[in-house]
Amino acid sequence: MANDLFEQYYAEKIWESIPYIYRHEDGLQSNPGMLRAMVQVIARQAAVLRRSQDRLWEDQFISWCSEWAVPYIGDLVGTRMLSALNKRGRRIDVAKTIYYRRRKGTPRVLEELIADISGWNGKLSEQFVRLARARHGLDAKPLPLAGRYSGTMPGGWADLRHPRISELANGPFEEFFHTPDTRRHEGLNGRYNIPKLAFFLYRIPAFAVQHSTPFALGDGLGFTFDPSGRDIPLFSKRMQPSDWDQWRSAAEWELAAPIPCRLLNDAVYRITGQVIDALQDAGLSAAAATDLGLLNGLRYKSEGSFLQMLNSLTHAAEITSPANLSLLLALALVQDCGKQALLPTGATMGADPLETNAMLVALVNGGVTVISAEETAAGNLQNWSPLSTKRLTIDAENGRLLFNTLPSADLEVSCSYHYGFPAYLGAGTYDRAAVKRSTPTQLKTGGGNIVAAELPGDGVLQIDDSKTYGPIANKLSLSNMTVQAANLHRPYLRLESNWILNTGSNEDANLILDGLWLGGAGNQTNSVILRGNYECVIIRHCNFDPGGAQNIRGEAIHPLALSIDGFVEKLCIESSIMGPIAMTGSGTVEEVFICDSILQSVNAAVPALSIDEGVVTMERCTVLGSIAVHELFATETILTQTSSVVNTQNGCFRFGAAPGNSRLPKPYESFLFDTDTHHWFTSQSFGHYAYAQLSETAPVEVRAGAANGSEMGAYSQLLNPIKLQGLKTKIDEYMPFGLIPIFINKT
Repeated sequence: MANDLFEQYYAEKIWESIPYIYRHEDGLQSNPGMLRAMVQVIARQAAVLRRSQDRLWEDQFISWCSEWAVPYIGDLVGTRMLSALNKRGRRIDVAKTIYYRRRKGTPRVLEELIADISGWNGKLSEQFVRLARARHGLDAKPLPLAGRYSGTMPGGWADLRHPRISELANGPFEEFFHTPDTRRHEGLNGRYNIPKLAFFLYRIPAFAVQHSTPFALGDGLGFTFDPSGRDIPLFSKRMQPSDWDQWRSAAEWELAAPIPCRLLNDAVYRITGQVIDALQDAGLSAAAATDLGLLNGLRYKSEGSFLQMLNSLTHAAEITSPANLSLLLALALVQDCGKQALLPTGATMGADPLETNAMLVALVNGGVTVISAEETAAGNLQNWSPLSTKRLTIDAENGRLLFNTLPSADLEVSCSYHYGFPAYLGAGTYDRAAVKRSTPTQLKTGGGNIVAAELPGDGVLQIDDSKTYGPIANKLSLSNMTVQAANLHRPYLRLESNWILNTGSNEDANLILDGLWLGGAGNQTNSVILRGNYECVIIRHCNFDPGGAQNIRGEAIHPLALSIDGFVEKLCIESSIMGPIAMTGSGTVEEVFICDSILQSVNAAVPALSIDEGVVTMERCTVLGSIAVHELFATETILTQTSSVVNTQNGCFRFGAAPGNSRLPKPYESFLFDTDTHHWFTSQSFGHYAYAQLSETAPVEVRAGAANGSEMGAYSQLLNPIKLQGLKTKIDEYMPFGLIPIFINKT
């Protein structure tokens, strides 16, 4: 609501217009203030009317209008309205209705609908073009239409001399051809037929991490992009123009999806006159330039074939000298290839990583030296073996990097990259409004340890980058402390021992942790321990690493628990990923509120949430484990293991899912099961891009069982089932008659 004070203004205006005698009598009645209360109701409605009048002009336009006006404008253009829950998609649909109708039935509109209605990335594939057939005289010459990677001719059978091309099979960019399949679409069956239109949906967005500290293997050469030492797939970023008139179908590296090594090594080179001129300006001799001109206009599909041709030239020694070759590889790399798009080149070297698709590996010593595309190769680093003579090798599928030679000891390695995650949940590099509203009293940058003096007992410590910090000192006297990550940053706090936060002699203290990723170090299980007397503890957009994996050194990543060893009046956990939460010692909690969060215990014998007293309220949560609480109010919550609630006379469990043998209060419209739940989730491993995301094999009662028709669990607010239904409705409206749409989730 606007802070325009209209309600107070009209309340006083109306109150002053009432004769004094009535105002005086209002204060003398047995139930005083009734007249004043009536005036405030009228003033509230007058304020609503005034605001509506002030917005009369804005409410004429779909881009600026209030939400109530959207269906009225939709009636003017005669569109079929989407669900009111999908506010963004509904507004865009009304705004582009005329645009859609003018282009109805075209692949362009059908592919645009994916992003407009659902907000996902997507790619349309007309399946009739993937059918194997005999060619006839009216067909175009086949050679220009051959597969980009495999060289397979259109309509022909697969060229099996390129085994890695099988990664593209059954996807939107595949180069193989199939016999017709007339079955109903289910899984891989029924995909390829003349009337089929395949909509490949990429539902997971990519988030940019800027200048983070990689996890070191220990030899000075090997690192992981992930600061906890996990293997994670690196993501490409959606790079389509926002202007409607500049729309085009996305290339493979322009979709938010994991990057295969094949794509990172996709290097296409072409010699042009501008390249030769630039080399001459850099000192290349005229004879060598003339020799290089013999290759003018030719394209080479790999760096190996390009170098082989260069070495066959008369002046090969001069052309392939280190200085000339490095410049030639940088200038001849074409725009339309994966290596140019995903690695830093001359055009993107100084750009903001948030605005580009490039992953950057830099060496820092006062200044920043970025390792460029011509110095980088892609390869599988599972065995940490050098695969190239290049300066750097990147394994994008596992998030690893390996230097060919040991960097100088005074150089710090820094990484910028994109990772995937389904929602604005947990510690992440996304926009957090609460942080933008706060005023930090102390700033911390550069990584390293955090001492007790830097933790304000009464103030806000803001970490202004995405570096790794540790060890973290205990705080033994706090009254109103906030430790937060800066907006769009995700610092990693490595705890080498228990992190004790104690109020000391202070009572009714307040603690806020916001945007932090906390993980343990070493081979012991560490905890964040709350001691003392707290009025309110808020954990917002944080990761308390649930563990369950190994780092690249082979060390176990243990869960980081939250232990309550003091009095907490109210514990609030919002949009976070948590390891086990438990009361220990003399700990006491009166009220626990958890929303839009994931709780996990990798040890089946340890509950994910163990609160012996007080009231627990859970909204839209996914619990990968069990809970043991005293009193529970839960809605849209998934419990994967048998759970227990002591007081079943109070509380409720509505629109949730839990094992049938759980002890729960008053289940209402809930799904009680007695089967294994592992297949319900795409992944239960923290660090995976689809962590805790419901799979297509999950029961429909769970995938669309929330009170509003969305899915249960932590991703309920994404409204994925509602967005998908709206997308299907609009595809049917604008699709050519007689065709059959099929929807395939790629992420």
